[in-house]
Amino acid sequence: MTLPDSISKILSVALIIPEGRVATYGQVADLAGLPGRARLVSKALRSSNEEIAIPWHRIVRADGKIAFPAGSEQAQEQRQRLISEGVGVEGFRIRLKIYQWQPELHDILHRLKY
Repeated sequence: MTLPDSISKILSVALIIPEGRVATYGQVADLAGLPGRARLVSKALRSSNEEIAIPWHRIVRADGKIAFPAGSEQAQEQRQRLISEGVGVEGFRIRLKIYQWQPELHDILHRLKY
């Protein structure tokens, strides 16, 4: 199945978020060339093919919080995955000043081949 171009771009960005770093939904949308489409990032992650290991756990809300409800199984899984990669998680929040991925634009363009 071929993915729509916007979904494909979002997943391409998600795939290059490095271990030990996080990005926000809005940041992923911006880097995919889809500013203002943070909610589309969530939809893209839900629709991704399980054959491709998308590091969905590295994507968080703009305030650094895990988007799943705090007591949910998904929130616990995301929290554990981030901790296992060395990301400091305080409750269900990540300090973006420390752990947010800040790529160089030329690196993004090269790696995504836009």
